[in-house]
Amino acid sequence: MNIERTVNAFLDQRVLQRLRAEFLEMPDLKLRIDQVERLCGIEPKTCGVMLDALVGAGFLRLQTDGTYVRLTEGSEWRPRPAKTALKSTALVTVSRRAS
Repeated sequence: MNIERTVNAFLDQRVLQRLRAEFLEMPDLKLRIDQVERLCGIEPKTCGVMLDALVGAGFLRLQTDGTYVRLTEGSEWRPRPAKTALKSTALVTVSRRAS
């Protein structure tokens, strides 16, 4: 029984890695659960558990239309550039001509 748990844990990690790789390879990927099942060849129950794990880990987000997207690619949340205050400095020109 212990070896069975080890094998299942290994397979679960491989499935998670596969799902992460698909969403990383195609940043704008937006799929429903049935599409993920077909794309990756995952059983429905396993697929749902794995997608829920990736949502829980903050990697994916389940949108209201039932599609999964990378968390940074959804329409509600996007990373914003950091704001900074730039100070202007006086520009000094140096002549290269010899007097």
